Amino acid sequence: MLTDTAVQSTDERLAIPAITCRLCGSAELRSFLDLGATPPCELFLHAEAAEAPEVTYPLHVRVCDRCLLAQLPQLITPEETFTEYAYFSSFSTSWVEHARRFVGGAVERLGLGPDSFVVEVASNDGYLLQHVVERGIRCLGIEPSVNVGEAAREKGVPTLTAFLTPETGAAVRAEHGGADLVCLNNVYAHMPDVVGFTEGLRSLVADDGWVSIEVQHLLTLVERTQFDTIYHEHFQYYTLLTGQRALAAGGLTLVDVELLDTHGGSIRMWARPSEVAGEPSERVREVLAAEEAAWLHTPEGHDGFAHTVSRVRDDLVAFLIEARRAGKRVVGYGAPGKGNSSEIFDYLPVNGDLIADACQPLAKEGRMQAFRHRGFWQPADTVKERTALEAAYQGGTRPWMLWEEPERDPLQAAIAALNDAAIER
Repeated sequence: MLTDTAVQSTDERLAIPAITCRLCGSAELRSFLDLGATPPCELFLHAEAAEAPEVTYPLHVRVCDRCLLAQLPQLITPEETFTEYAYFSSFSTSWVEHARRFVGGAVERLGLGPDSFVVEVASNDGYLLQHVVERGIRCLGIEPSVNVGEAAREKGVPTLTAFLTPETGAAVRAEHGGADLVCLNNVYAHMPDVVGFTEGLRSLVADDGWVSIEVQHLLTLVERTQFDTIYHEHFQYYTLLTGQRALAAGGLTLVDVELLDTHGGSIRMWARPSEVAGEPSERVREVLAAEEAAWLHTPEGHDGFAHTVSRVRDDLVAFLIEARRAGKRVVGYGAPGKGNSSEIFDYLPVNGDLIADACQPLAKEGRMQAFRHRGFWQPADTVKERTALEAAYQGGTRPWMLWEEPERDPLQAAIAALNDAAIER
């Protein structure tokens, strides 16, 4: 099985120039995908800023020829993004359910009970640890964002406001003891100092404990051409092999893996302190074999992705042009955090006239239904449609306000007649 435990000291890592591998320090990086320059994720502009210049950063993923880690240069810092965070995990009921199932499985797998200690790193608003609290298991969340951490405490989830470092991990362990389980979901890609962060995980976990890490899988990102999931908050994109190497750099050994459907295809890596880890499971060998079959265990195997993405772009542009010629309208629906950095729209070499508007996320969880209307009907899903309706209202043209002119609608006319009859009586 492929492994690589070559790492550097902290002093050596800090001395590395910007465009070098953050895991092994190599200066041999090749281009994986260059999406040009886009605004940062989660940057929502106010109306008055719409015409002002907007800061953009290069979105250029490179792959290290030595350790194969796919990575973005650190152009923004975690402190800029996560000190006051816009995303509350509990807003997604499906994600809360995912967390509940994970907690139940971990309790069964590891035999966790009242004497156990569970830590979640980047615990957000307590979406996961609330299920640990319900089971009477001692726990602690480590969350850098002040606002979402406060929401967790309001739910009764003990939460420390801090970024995880080796020093933070050691301090928590000194106060609470080593954690039987350290879990983290969709954060391992968000920390540019991957070695220091992994050393923090090792500081937290008990010498016979477990670490669970969920992260997007580069294999499915490539297979499904998910280039829209690349954004500045994700500093690295893991195969299981590069995840294994990153864990080893911090004193942890990969022992098992689960394949998940979340975020378009993710892996859940199970690791233990290297001194007690033992041999990896058969599932680890199977996933590594699948990656190798997809040529992701060689530098050259990453070279074709940019061409595939270019074809998707060209096909989409062709579709938009044909739709316009056919008199059709194309709108964008939803505003996910990743998409807010405009990967698709900034990457397309087209003007806004090919896309009529961007719908606001008015319908969620299948709660919008279609139904027939009598008389005037006009959708108000997009900014342009809403503007048109407001202009009509201000101009005195209000055909939808049937309650003001009941004679125009049979149902309203009948109601008005009944009301008049009641008044006469």
